[in-house]
Amino acid sequence: MNLNTVIFDMDGLLIDSEPLWTLAATEVFEAYGKRLTPADFATTTGLRTSEFVSWWLRDYKFDETELEKVAEKIVTLVIKKIRLEGKAMPGMEYILDFFHSRGYKIGLATSSPMSVADTIINMLGIEKYLHVKTSAEKLEYGKPHPQVYLDCAKALQSSPLECMCFEDSVNGMIAAKAARMKCVVVPTYTQQKDEKWSIADLKISSLKNFSELHINLL
Repeated sequence: MNLNTVIFDMDGLLIDSEPLWTLAATEVFEAYGKRLTPADFATTTGLRTSEFVSWWLRDYKFDETELEKVAEKIVTLVIKKIRLEGKAMPGMEYILDFFHSRGYKIGLATSSPMSVADTIINMLGIEKYLHVKTSAEKLEYGKPHPQVYLDCAKALQSSPLECMCFEDSVNGMIAAKAARMKCVVVPTYTQQKDEKWSIADLKISSLKNFSELHINLL
């Protein structure tokens, strides 16, 4: 099938928000005496906030209600930080224009709550590009499960085989490939040489480097 649909991850791909998630989680976790290293945070990039919290606070034996409160605190704080400090990733507007001008159907598939997605979409002014936005927030499983990508494709009335996805996390890449979609990864500089990216269809260093040639390679 010909590729006619593109689906984007959000955090760390379209907006430089991963450091802000780290700061927000660090602030909230400190109240519980929990401290994580940058390497710790990297291992759970791409997971939903609830899963991230459950994983790192698993030794605390909190019930679901307490875990939900912690997750809500992190989300509230990260929204504030995004509004104050959020910046688009290099090439964000370029890549959206690239596919919009070629008539592609464009979707967003994020692990973040829709409240965060709406904040970012409004701040970046990209609503005009997006035909569909989906969140794994309320799904039974988040990334690396493919459901959020499958839901996005269905809402766009596209076959998964007609879709290409852009991701910056290993969990997101696995989700896209499990959905039987082409996957372009844009890792951070420090993760560029990680062998885990080998299952992606294409790896680029920046969104602004993507071109017509890359579509042909897919």
